[in-house]
Amino acid sequence: MKKAVVFNLGCKVNQYECDVLAGGLKAMGYITSERLEQADVYIVNTCAVTAEAERKSRQILSRIRKQNPDAYIAVCGCASQKNADFFIENGVELVFGVAGKDKLLERIGTRYAEIAPLPLFYESSGYLPLGTRTRAYVKIQDGCDNFCSYCIIPYLRGLPRSKRVAEAASEIRALASRTNEIVITGINLSRYGKDTGESLAALIREIRDVPARIRLGSFYVEGMNEELLEALFSLKNFCPHFHLSLQHGDNEVLRTMNRRYTSEDYLAKVGLIRSHDPFAAITTDVIVGFPTETEEAFCNLLEFVNEARFSDIHIFPYSRREGTAAAKYPALAPEVVKARAKRLEQVKKELRKEYLQRHIGVPQEVVPEEKKGTFAEGYSQYYVRCYWQQDDSLQEKAVLIPQGLFSDGLKCVISRK
Repeated sequence: MKKAVVFNLGCKVNQYECDVLAGGLKAMGYITSERLEQADVYIVNTCAVTAEAERKSRQILSRIRKQNPDAYIAVCGCASQKNADFFIENGVELVFGVAGKDKLLERIGTRYAEIAPLPLFYESSGYLPLGTRTRAYVKIQDGCDNFCSYCIIPYLRGLPRSKRVAEAASEIRALASRTNEIVITGINLSRYGKDTGESLAALIREIRDVPARIRLGSFYVEGMNEELLEALFSLKNFCPHFHLSLQHGDNEVLRTMNRRYTSEDYLAKVGLIRSHDPFAAITTDVIVGFPTETEEAFCNLLEFVNEARFSDIHIFPYSRREGTAAAKYPALAPEVVKARAKRLEQVKKELRKEYLQRHIGVPQEVVPEEKKGTFAEGYSQYYVRCYWQQDDSLQEKAVLIPQGLFSDGLKCVISRK
């Protein structure tokens, strides 16, 4: 029996697409893995959101050939959409872009390259994603039309397109019988249903009784409203963790980024979420060193993140992408960007510690994921990493009581109530 590695170099949407490819390969009789290890076939879902991600997408070829010099390699995704010639010229047998990824499986074993036009409607797959017992991803939306001035993704992924509510709900129900948690994801979830006349709130109401935990992927603040929050908090097993994309806390920088909200708009949505659950986790992405970021603007950003009290922050130094509107701006000095990232990192650590301390004594519903040494680990509904002494009787979701800070999360005991 042949073995195939399906390797993800990108976001949660890419992970879902990898899971679909793995599901298809399993149906074709392959043994599959997501780790970069010895195999006969390698499929790489590439990324190009930053220059670093694109570089890794290219370097992966040499890493694969060290594992198996005779391996059959296929690539797809944003980096190959952007520059298919690189992969063709470097001996990759099968090259696809963003469109028609599930059709890639029909070409396994052949030498073929096709960068199809970006679709205008949502492309559904004929395979159910493989996922794991712990967690599965469901993509319900693709594409983006925000055209943020620094971002190349709308040019690579195309315009927004949505999976119909009935189809998405059916897939979620099918996966809920074999996984503990489902993450609903998309390139721009806040645009879900705009092309079909449906809504994310309608989908959430449709799946209100599924047995698996439901978690949302990354979300744009303009899509957050009371109707959606009411639907989410009416779910049987909702995880109140909101990853609200920010990118900056200074209004002038937001304007030049072409972000369509102000810092005041963002804080209002943070308040709306916390009116439903004061312990809700609110995480975000921040770009440091955007070309229009002055020292004053950066100080405004620091003030903003302290006011928002994020539970975690993903920090990205600005990455210039040719073809975007921001590429015309002169770049900041690298040492300035590095120093600011370090300052924000310190604030992030303080906020993370503060958020974790607030959860001491607060019951956490945790799905066990793995064991390391004498401890078992898993994420709570609030996306807090919980650790507890191994207990083989604990197989499914359980309630834990945090006792104190530990590693990157909380040390807990099992609630016996």
